[in-house]
Amino acid sequence: MNTTNERPDVEDYFDDWKQREALVQEMIPVIGKLFNRQNIGIYIYGRPLHNRSVTFIMKSHRFVRQVERNEMSEFESHPVLMALSKLDLCHANIDLGKLTVRFMEHQGSTGQGAKDVDSFVAEELSYLVGNQQSPIAKSQDVVLYGFGRIGRLMARLLIERTSTGEVMRLRAIVVRPGGEGDLNKRASLFTNDSVHGAFQGTLRVDEKRKCLIANGNVIQVIYANSPDEIDYTEYGIDDALIIDNTGTWRDEKGLGLHLKSKGAGKVLLTAPGKGALKNIVYGINDHEMHPEDKILTAASCTTNAIAPVLKVVNDEFGINRGHIETVHAYTNDQNLIDNYHKGSRRGRSAALNMVLTETGAAKAVVKAVPELEGKLTGNAIRVPVPNVSMAIMTLSLERETSKEELNEFLRKIALHSNLQNQINYTQSEDAVSSDFVGSREAGIVDSNATIVNGKHCVLYLWYDNEFGYCCQVGRMVYKMAGVDYLSYPEEI
Repeated sequence: MNTTNERPDVEDYFDDWKQREALVQEMIPVIGKLFNRQNIGIYIYGRPLHNRSVTFIMKSHRFVRQVERNEMSEFESHPVLMALSKLDLCHANIDLGKLTVRFMEHQGSTGQGAKDVDSFVAEELSYLVGNQQSPIAKSQDVVLYGFGRIGRLMARLLIERTSTGEVMRLRAIVVRPGGEGDLNKRASLFTNDSVHGAFQGTLRVDEKRKCLIANGNVIQVIYANSPDEIDYTEYGIDDALIIDNTGTWRDEKGLGLHLKSKGAGKVLLTAPGKGALKNIVYGINDHEMHPEDKILTAASCTTNAIAPVLKVVNDEFGINRGHIETVHAYTNDQNLIDNYHKGSRRGRSAALNMVLTETGAAKAVVKAVPELEGKLTGNAIRVPVPNVSMAIMTLSLERETSKEELNEFLRKIALHSNLQNQINYTQSEDAVSSDFVGSREAGIVDSNATIVNGKHCVLYLWYDNEFGYCCQVGRMVYKMAGVDYLSYPEEI
């Protein structure tokens, strides 16, 4: 087996690929055991590897080689994973990609004195060895209030992250009373999604108990017309974190209705809040979240996409002013064909038109990045695609730069900062919107489209306005619950 970093001859490409495929097939059960039995999350540069296919893991390795510009492959990561699997580890998140790259750098820099892989990994992860403390004192009950586009994707994410069940569980979903066959219809919408594909798991319907059983997780379906008419304790649910994804209530008074229900503990709104409610963009102003907060909001998908990039660009180059034009996928709020709508233009067919509309995202960014107060304007165009949007950011900077400098700065941020889960980076020359369906980052910088002219620049940012946003919400959920994982590297 080829264990060097040398590129194979042309005739050896297939053999090389089959060898790497075989290594990943050996890695998958190890990753699964670590996740399901020891609550160890394994990642490659922020990309979770549990419950992933062979090709996904191989593509994740290729992403690192292309964007990080190194030679890390499965030949290098496989022995590192096997080494860490021998250690007494529990309740932690480990970036296998970054651990592997550090081992490669160690071998390259120390030559004959290099440690073997077992010794190196044991030393690097020594602070994690023997840890038995759970990242949370008591497993957090979660309830989804609403089961539309965001609700169903949040359910998928929460089920995916269940692990040992000691940290967090989706216990119930709340929907309005439906007609005959309601439960089966909702189950079908959950398992089959025209945009995001099939649910990667199994789902059973227990009509007698009004439950959905997803990958063994029993999820109670509760029918209610108002947030304050439910007794969650009747279903064994207590101190629940309620994720309101209906958008019906947006202020403290309306969202406060949830807290009148017995068994409810906190509320998170998956939309911009009104009034004095904190609008949080995770990674940017989540330091404003406090344990005593009972109601928080996750801002909008667009605000989550643009705020991280605007924050880092402002910190490095300074922003004097800017305009954000959002090219946004159509949503449930619009009409399929021309019909009455209370909003201007939105009554026209979403499937046939580009629809000019307003967005509050540019103004909302200021709540997360207050130093941009009064510097940004914004507008939006709804276009006939069902998912994935683009933000075009035209910025006037305080100092001159170049396309190369700006792109290199954003590339390093995407790979090596504590915003690696918020900002991604692509070098693809043929990237189109559908390529980013399922993206877990808040936004992806399209480096080939970047335009720079002295102090003026235009940045193009893709974002999955459904799933990428849900991943941001999920990060807030964990912080609201007080979940605190040990991690490698420690600075991430």
